Amino acid sequence: MPISNHAFGTIEASVYAPEIFAQGLPAAQRQAHGDRPRQLAAEDAAPLLALEGIGLSFGGVVALADVDLSVRPGEIRAIIGPNGAGKSSLINVISGVYRADRGHVRLYGARYAQVPTQRLAHLGVARTFQNLALFKGLSVLDNVASGLAYRTRSNFAGQILGVGRTRREQQEQRGRADQVLEFLHLTDVRDRLAGTLPYGLQKRAELARALVAEPRLLLLDEPMAGMTAGEKSEMAAYVRAARDRFATTVVLIEHDVGVVMGLSDRIAVLDYGRKIADGTPDEVRNDQRVIDAYLGVASDNEEGAGI
Repeated sequence: MPISNHAFGTIEASVYAPEIFAQGLPAAQRQAHGDRPRQLAAEDAAPLLALEGIGLSFGGVVALADVDLSVRPGEIRAIIGPNGAGKSSLINVISGVYRADRGHVRLYGARYAQVPTQRLAHLGVARTFQNLALFKGLSVLDNVASGLAYRTRSNFAGQILGVGRTRREQQEQRGRADQVLEFLHLTDVRDRLAGTLPYGLQKRAELARALVAEPRLLLLDEPMAGMTAGEKSEMAAYVRAARDRFATTVVLIEHDVGVVMGLSDRIAVLDYGRKIADGTPDEVRNDQRVIDAYLGVASDNEEGAGI
């Protein structure tokens, strides 16, 4: 049963328009984004990330129950579901914050009972958080450059004195941060304290910090939460452009279903910790289990029964 316009049409108004975003980019970036054909991962490509039978409970409360999930290289993979469905728990298992009670995570073919959080950046994984995690007393530039701190090789004395290798590393990190700030249209606020920015720009700065190391896998936990419709549209366009520009694979948690439908290549739907649907946006849009559990629209049988 397809989802009716009444149930779904209004939220689809927030689906971003890539051609609008591309028009605002410099020529070189338009070539990297708007003027380049969309590159989707081949369906038969080996998964970059795979979850195998993931189970997780807290004090007897089941957060995740036998969840399987595969993520192909280069795709934007969304995870949606009602509040409390287990979405953030799943991201925390992927990033090693939680150790699953059962199951394993496969990352680039390597099998983990728990992904080593302290090596996450070295593994080419970056993430943003549901709540802002910026250093509000530092400039936007320094916040973004901190995403490269794991690459620092200079010793403590060099970092204090700011000489030798430390100076070179700082110059390289700031130069790289400036490139990402330009890409995300944040150059005008690079020297402002992060805590003084409007909320939408803070979320974009956090995305910049995650992107600065050009991760192979980018985990976005509700990157558009609390944004206006216009800000969501802009952020969705930036996420798509970042995937194309940096050849990164994206796992996205987001509540705005309209954004998800327009942005994602494939969508998994969780409900009470279980995966109830998995497929393309059109497949998920028309899945009766999703309509019942996520959108709360009655099925034909229920309507016939007077429910």
